[in-house]
Amino acid sequence: MDPFLGEIRVVAFNFVPAGWAACNGASLPINQNQALFALLGTQYGGDGTTTFNLPNLPDAKTHAVAGKDTAAPVHNIIAVNGMFPSRP
Repeated sequence: MDPFLGEIRVVAFNFVPAGWAACNGASLPINQNQALFALLGTQYGGDGTTTFNLPNLPDAKTHAVAGKDTAAPVHNIIAVNGMFPSRP
């Protein structure tokens, strides 16, 4: 199943899969990401004419993984390709 465009997931691996981007506040060109811009607009920054920004969600560490006091990094990613969410 394809993700919804703009869907944010928390993952425990250290790479960004194809069709996704890190939630690191990066600036994207509107002309190459028109559908995602239609959903996000300039809510996270950008000039709204040529660029917009992705959300900036810092990585975190979880604790008590499998009952142990171990730090496991988690990363936030956003779908830059996927299904455009329909409205009821």
